[in-house]
Amino acid sequence: MDWQTSALCALVIYSTAITFLYIRRSRRFKYRLKKALSRSASTRVATLQAADEARFQAAADEALELNQTFQKFVPRQFVEHMANTEVDSLGLGYAAENDVAIMFCDIRGFAGFSERITPQELMNFLNSYFTRMNDPIHQNRGFIDKFMGDAIMALFDHQGGTPQQKALDAVQAALDLRKALTIYNGHRKNSSYEPINMGIGIHFGPVIMGTVGSEDRMDTTVIGDSVNIASRLEALTPKYQADIIVSAQLLQIIGPGYPVKTRLLDWVRVKGRKAPIEIYEVLSHLSEEEQAKKLAVQTKVAAGLACRINQQWEEAIAFFETALAISPDDSLVHHHLDVCRIYRSLDLKDDWDGALVL
Repeated sequence: MDWQTSALCALVIYSTAITFLYIRRSRRFKYRLKKALSRSASTRVATLQAADEARFQAAADEALELNQTFQKFVPRQFVEHMANTEVDSLGLGYAAENDVAIMFCDIRGFAGFSERITPQELMNFLNSYFTRMNDPIHQNRGFIDKFMGDAIMALFDHQGGTPQQKALDAVQAALDLRKALTIYNGHRKNSSYEPINMGIGIHFGPVIMGTVGSEDRMDTTVIGDSVNIASRLEALTPKYQADIIVSAQLLQIIGPGYPVKTRLLDWVRVKGRKAPIEIYEVLSHLSEEEQAKKLAVQTKVAAGLACRINQQWEEAIAFFETALAISPDDSLVHHHLDVCRIYRSLDLKDDWDGALVL
């Protein structure tokens, strides 16, 4: 029986060892399986997260591209003005008032120029011209509100800046536009194209920035008396043979002490406005010789204009004739002499304020 007992013991020991090894292997297998499943689940989660991030990034890129495209049609500054407004109020009729410098820039003699070239040549010219005029405006913290044929309407609304900074931005932009035009005409000359010229008008004042149109077609716009004045000042540039005309209000905002050279042009009442305004020509972009010639008659012109306002015709004419002797080719002096000679023969009202109606 000893051998049977020994065999039974050996079988028990063997069975115990097998069972132990089985349990150990089973636990190890379950651990590995659990670990593998965990890795698999983590991989799936990571894959899903990566896919979501890719979709979000694609949506963000698309939104950014759409926003950049949208800003080509609606200036970013309009969006900034609307940023603190409730979304529900950004529909038709939204309006916000702000004090800005307004600039109008127009090509002189554009109607005749456009008749001499083909429609495609005209479109190529305008795009080439606008491209060159864009940078001086944007580099001086302005933005183009709209293109109107060959004209540009721009606003200078220095975010966080003072009225003085806005006015200075507009004047500097005008000076830079004249520089850009000189370079552009040099390229046109090299290509045997005729040179072009432009007039610039600038005013400072309150405007309404908002939306107009209908429920299914809206547009952003800027309206107000200040816009009308700036437009009229630009329209006066051919009459006074001035490159840049600004209002007295703009110069008052700038204040003394800044290197912006100007001369008094006239006291006028522009179309669409009852109150007269004092207008000035900016000279800073001209050569020192041209500036000296124009400024040489300034005191005489100012004195003659004061006499005209008071209907002292003979005294006014005397001042302007003295100015003419100093600068015989100055068109401004000829203009004032003509006005005085015409107005002194008119039957003016008692409340006439001396403003030239234009």
